[in-house]
Amino acid sequence: MTAMRFDDLEGVYELLGESIDRAGEEKAALFLAKLALLLANELEDPQTVRTAIETALRDL
Repeated sequence: MTAMRFDDLEGVYELLGESIDRAGEEKAALFLAKLALLLANELEDPQTVRTAIETALRDL
């Protein structure tokens, strides 16, 4: 798997922030869970998903 270009990653970050705002505070966790499951399904690699989850949990 190749890394996303910085400009593309920055665009995704901005869209993610805007989408979390649109979902609202009460539904932000549900939105993020749905998004994570959709992306995990696209990856079709459970170990990569597990690794990403562990990485995201670090240094919160």
